[in-house]
Amino acid sequence: MQVEKGMSYRKLLEMNFSLFKEKMEEARKISVKNFGRKIFFYAPGFAHYKTRFYSSRLEVFPTISVTGSYCALKCKHCGGTVLNTMFSAPNPAELFKLCKNLKEKGAVGCLISGGCLPSGSVPLGNFAETIRRIKRELELMVFVHTGIIDEETAFQLKEAEVDAALIDVIGCEETLREIYHLDTGIDKIEGSLKALWKAQIPLIPHVLVGLHYGKLKGEVQALKIISKYPPNALVVIAFMPIRGTQMEGVEPPSPEEIAKILTIARLMFRETPILLGCMRPKGSHRVLTDVLAVKSGVNAIAFPVEKAVEFAKNLGYETIFSPYCCSKIFLDIKREGFSIA
Repeated sequence: MQVEKGMSYRKLLEMNFSLFKEKMEEARKISVKNFGRKIFFYAPGFAHYKTRFYSSRLEVFPTISVTGSYCALKCKHCGGTVLNTMFSAPNPAELFKLCKNLKEKGAVGCLISGGCLPSGSVPLGNFAETIRRIKRELELMVFVHTGIIDEETAFQLKEAEVDAALIDVIGCEETLREIYHLDTGIDKIEGSLKALWKAQIPLIPHVLVGLHYGKLKGEVQALKIISKYPPNALVVIAFMPIRGTQMEGVEPPSPEEIAKILTIARLMFRETPILLGCMRPKGSHRVLTDVLAVKSGVNAIAFPVEKAVEFAKNLGYETIFSPYCCSKIFLDIKREGFSIA
């Protein structure tokens, strides 16, 4: 990580956005220098996506919950509702059977996730042997989305040959307590990063902008924590109100605030692929967010709006669409011939 000299990142957050645009342009130039004028757009089949540029294909890269609809935490922003959008496989036998069926229907991979136990962990260790079978017998690409994870489980997943580990990184203990209903400190999140890093599993941290009731609180600290364990890629997502949750009426962070975190991430992680992930507000908010993301020098966007694709093309970018989870960016970048951290 190369740290910005002079003005601190916290001061950048406070900067008037009209002045901040210069930092966005600087970030985009860094991205072009290190990665060229290519931008990837991902549309995995777990969500409907159809534009004049690309359409998603169902079941090509599905998301699976190993806890079904169960989550002990019931976070204020989710309440477990996201689990209901996933395929359910609450035991190893059902997981293998499901993946086998999905493979027969054209799946090329899957994201294995689930709800959290009271400790904040997802019980992935119970499925490690099955994941290894899925990898070897079905030859599917397997990403796992972990919660709090210990070193033993991380090494089990390494032995299972998972292709990448995704993990949400929160930089504020108050947010952990109030939104996640988790009593543990951010040291447990850093410990999870360290465990995955030691296990040498490709690491894809996610930073959630505006999770603290729509306000910025801890995002820069999250980036600083991540910088201690060089990731293969970095995904920025944003709080979006979900109907039926405790935070359904909360105003999300503005597109400009999301762009500031994307820009600061690029200034901090100059040779790391940076993505705008699938979770972010929709409608006109998403249109502006996606365009600003391109201006900020992201390498990829999940489910991009048409205007952002057009904007990237007008800037001279080659646009590449993929049915995979956006975390595959680190492999796609390598395939294109760029060396990354």
